[in-house]
Amino acid sequence: MSAIILFDGVCNFCNGSVNFIIERDKTGYFKFAPLQSEIGEKLLRENGVDKAQTDSVILIEDGKVYTHSTAALRIARKLEGRWSWFYRLIIVPGFIRDGFYKLFAKYRYAMFGKQEACMLPTPEVRSRFLATN
Repeated sequence: MSAIILFDGVCNFCNGSVNFIIERDKTGYFKFAPLQSEIGEKLLRENGVDKAQTDSVILIEDGKVYTHSTAALRIARKLEGRWSWFYRLIIVPGFIRDGFYKLFAKYRYAMFGKQEACMLPTPEVRSRFLATN
């Protein structure tokens, strides 16, 4: 069983987050695809996700789509170490969590920058990516 994380492939913070997840997901539960890739676009269409509504991280797990803070918390719950404890924040009402999440997402390029093209995974982790274009 695995889950798919769709991420903004040109966002420096998002790319760093993918590397962070890979280091703490020793079982390989998560697979990855940039939102800008062909497979990312296909998965968005198949799951009825409007990229205009969320352009940072999307989690597809057990046939369900999670966005914003819920996606981030569900990812954290599967990570090794104390990172899974962050899932306890799920009890905070979604509109509050998502308010903070969306504010951060809005300014992520200004704070961390962006690249001209999607990241290319290293050979060591390439198998964890559904697409590299």
